[in-house]
Amino acid sequence: MTAQAGITIARVYDARQSGTQTRLLVDRVWPRGVRKSDLNLHDWVSDVAPTTALRVWFGHDPARWDEFQKRYRAELADNPGAVSRCLDWCRKGPVVLLYSARDRDHNQAIVLRDYLSGCLQSERQK
Repeated sequence: MTAQAGITIARVYDARQSGTQTRLLVDRVWPRGVRKSDLNLHDWVSDVAPTTALRVWFGHDPARWDEFQKRYRAELADNPGAVSRCLDWCRKGPVVLLYSARDRDHNQAIVLRDYLSGCLQSERQK
């Protein structure tokens, strides 16, 4: 797990860490083979995930990572409702963003964590 500004990311298939973090699933589709009761979620914010078109284009190809980040950040900027929903949870305390992608180094949760952290930092500086 990787933490930044009180925001941690983890795969849904990882062993659950103890703690009182708010658990948000940030995938557009439900992860395969996972029961809702197993995740113990506080919220499933599916509309904050990349659009299906962007997700399919990216295909978790590391060669497309830089462009994926740019496009996904643009989607997040155009989706203030979903971002605000995540930020509301982040303002209450530590959050773990759950994702199902196999690639731990190239996935939307990394981009979302950094985006949300930036938003929170901007708020603090005002």
